[in-house]
Amino acid sequence: MATGKINVSVENIFPLIKKFLYSDHEIFLRELVSNATDATLKLKHLTSIGEAKVEYGNPMIEIKVDKEGKKIHVIDQGIGMTEDEVKKYINELAFSGAEEFLNKYEDGAKESGIIGHFGLGFYSAFMVADQVEINTKSFKEDAEAVHWSCDGSPNFTLEPGSRQERGTEIILHIAEDSTEFLEDSRISQLLNKYNKFMPIPIKFGTKTETLPKPEDAKEDDPAPTQEVDNIINNPNPAWTKQPADLEEKDYKEFYRELYPMQFEEPLFNIHLNVDYPFNLTGILYFPKLTNDLNVQKDRIQLYQNQVFVTDNVEGIVPEFLTMLRGVIDSPDIPLNVSRSYLQADGAVKKISSYITRKVADKLNSLFKNNREEFEQKWNDIKIVIEYGMLSEDKFFEKADKFALYPTVDGTYYTFEELQEKIKENQTDKDDKLVVLYASDKVAQHSYIEAAKAKGYEVLLMDSPIIAHLMQKLETSKEKLSFARVDADHLDNLIKKEDAQISKLSDEEKETLKKNLEEVITDKSYTVQLEAMDSDASPFIITEPEFMRRMKEMQQTGGGGMFAMGSMPDMYNLIVNTNHPLVGEILNTKTAKKRERLINQSIDLARLSKGLLKGEELTNFIKRSYDMVK
Repeated sequence: MATGKINVSVENIFPLIKKFLYSDHEIFLRELVSNATDATLKLKHLTSIGEAKVEYGNPMIEIKVDKEGKKIHVIDQGIGMTEDEVKKYINELAFSGAEEFLNKYEDGAKESGIIGHFGLGFYSAFMVADQVEINTKSFKEDAEAVHWSCDGSPNFTLEPGSRQERGTEIILHIAEDSTEFLEDSRISQLLNKYNKFMPIPIKFGTKTETLPKPEDAKEDDPAPTQEVDNIINNPNPAWTKQPADLEEKDYKEFYRELYPMQFEEPLFNIHLNVDYPFNLTGILYFPKLTNDLNVQKDRIQLYQNQVFVTDNVEGIVPEFLTMLRGVIDSPDIPLNVSRSYLQADGAVKKISSYITRKVADKLNSLFKNNREEFEQKWNDIKIVIEYGMLSEDKFFEKADKFALYPTVDGTYYTFEELQEKIKENQTDKDDKLVVLYASDKVAQHSYIEAAKAKGYEVLLMDSPIIAHLMQKLETSKEKLSFARVDADHLDNLIKKEDAQISKLSDEEKETLKKNLEEVITDKSYTVQLEAMDSDASPFIITEPEFMRRMKEMQQTGGGGMFAMGSMPDMYNLIVNTNHPLVGEILNTKTAKKRERLINQSIDLARLSKGLLKGEELTNFIKRSYDMVK
């Protein structure tokens, strides 16, 4: 029997581990199962190259909970350890056995998926245990079993063990402040969270399985049952397979495995598979998305060699794709690192760029191969594409070919198609292309109809970030502007020629404006007198494009120095000086009648804009009935 002190370079290493090294105590099980997986995959590799003269068989990892004895057992049938290896890999803390193994068998071992976290990973056990034992026996011929024990201090015991078969058993004597981990339900939860797709079968207890009835069984006879191992993981998940080996139903089944409570099927998937200049596999799914930018995030699961790491993938996946779902698995992403480290890591940046390109290529392929289906899915995926165009310049370049711009009538154009369609009719006198759009077909109906009457196309652009995207398009393309149909009267939105001549003299216009301002007490309206066609509306309420757009951008996280998110709404009341009704108002001698005509006309304009509500709407209706009498 040997006794001694663990060789550590940091004083009081155990409190450090318990308090600082890992932020979440529950990951002890992830680390121990990862080590057991490493040990098993090492044996698989050594048997495959003939260096281990043993039968690999069908090994599994078993987790046992002894609630009465307050113990958790993690048992594998892997490579095991000799006494010298225990001294080296356990007592010399933080010396990674898997790292040394990788260096020795570099090419084949990496392909076998060895994680490489022996050492500190093992010591995470002391976060929940006040004593840890190791019973181990190496696969090597004539190797003796070894028993190691440590009570949470740097002191250990190492003596001959009693284990008969190769492999390792870790026994955790659970501390009083961690007895929650003696509950089967808690362990089951952790195994499903972290180890659901580990490459070696993991057994946790047994389950009852119903067998087919014998042919001669009577109808009332109960079906026979048997107790079988409860294997909690899928060792061969879809993302570890080649795309050529999977069908559409396989991708859908895997989606249901990832998200059992999600009833809607995904729209389509993107299979990631690259081995140079980094290793990355995974499957991303486009779900049906709402216009809410926040509630959809953190649904992509990050794995390292099939070990769950996190579902917060910001910094690894481009931010605009965090609304997707699925799995990303890369051995090049460490298990325990800070967010700032990831964001600065060169390999992670390459992974992010690759994912962006792969998603853009998939979307472009869907658009080219089945445009009709792509158009049908547009409203469910546009928020991701628009967000990507805003945040990633490389994605913008690719998406410019397949991003769609639907009209209020349901016709879809790419920007190039739209430009060709409207350039003749919607280019103003300064040779600028003016794209008209609506954000609400119902609320802006009268403005839309007025634009369509002039032969103009009106887009329906209603996502929460569309103001930002329009700003980006205007700055990245020459001689282009977007204008909502209610931003001004049409002759001002698309100026074809110099302004029309007003039928009113300057003196008459001054009198008219004075009459209007005496009646209009609401300071959110600015009166503008404009000479328009006599058949255009006499009163139009508009919202200036620049001010409204900056306000919208501020409300959705932008707008910079303008800070207009909390400003009150501002409107222009445009009065058509060439309309007969306006002339009648000007020529009315009775102040009461003039006031009634002005109020009625303004309320009609407000009604058209959807601004007439509550008491004002009630008064308008009453006044209208009085005028009909």
